[in-house]
Parts: sequence; C-alpha cells; structure tokens
Amino acid sequence: MKRRTLLLGTSALVALGIGGLATRPGSSARAAAGPFEIELTEAEWRERLSPEQFYILREHGTERAYTSPLNDEKRAGIFHCAGCDLALFDAAVKYDSRTGWPSFWEPMVGAIRESEDRSFGMVRTEVHCARCGGHQGHVFNDGPQPTGLRYCINGLALQFRPAEAA
Repeated sequence: MKRRTLLLGTSALVALGIGGLATRPGSSARAAAGPFEIELTEAEWRERLSPEQFYILREHGTERAYTSPLNDEKRAGIFHCAGCDLALFDAAVKYDSRTGWPSFWEPMVGAIRESEDRSFGMVRTEVHCARCGGHQGHVFNDGPQPTGLRYCINGLALQFRPAEAA
C-alpha cells in the first residue's frame, strides 16, 4: 500500500470520527419523540439530578464501563428511571453481558421508547424512559433468548429497589 493512500484513508476516517463527535449530545436530532408525562426545564433537571446523571439522562452521555455498582446487582427487585422513578426493568431479566453495563433482555411493558441514534458515525437504537424521555442506553440484537435483545443501560440512569423480604 502506498504511503499516500494510507494517509488519505486515515484522514478520511479521522474526518468521519470528528463528524460523529460533532453531533452534540442531547441535540434535537437524537431526542426521543415527546411529549412526555414529565417535562422539566433544564434548570429543574439540573436541580433534580447529579451532574453525572444529567449528562447521561439529559445529554445522552455514557458512563465508563464497569463503573456502576448496579452492574453487579443480583438481588430480586426493580430498576427504576433515576430521572422520574418509572419502573423500567425487573431484576429477573438482568444478565451479565460482560460489557461493563447493566444489561437486560426485556423492559417492562410500556416503560421504554426508542429512537434512532446516528452519533459517532454509526446507527444504533437508543432507548429512553417513556415517562420523562431520559436517555437510558441502547438496545442491540445480540442478547439471550427468549428475546435475543440486549438492553445496555447506564447504571447512573437507574435506581434499584430490592424486593421486600417475604
């Protein structure tokens, strides 16, 4: 391969990467379709959420892999949206995907909305809380049966409530 071809190809890949990064997190092109039952101003969301939660839920950010204690949560219970407390996932459908984020094979009925995410030069399916539109993560077609889906969710977008002792 000629050096010039290699440099041109590398430059093109860098340009594509920068183009993907230029898509501002939280831009309207990535926002879930509203309206939502809970719609707050940016200031109200900032008051309600930690800075890290705001980045994930409202600006479509992602936490670093293997940083959430919820990744290792194994008790029975329900995972709720950290933004509005809607029940999103039952712990019974959580599994270890070895990706570093809490993963589930099925959301609770009516709890999740989806949108197309074209950031970072790829097309993915983004998942949002159906009540407040908060970004939760993405869903992929490489999960276990019975659905074959992997809902890869940011731990900071969730709050876990353990089941009450019987």
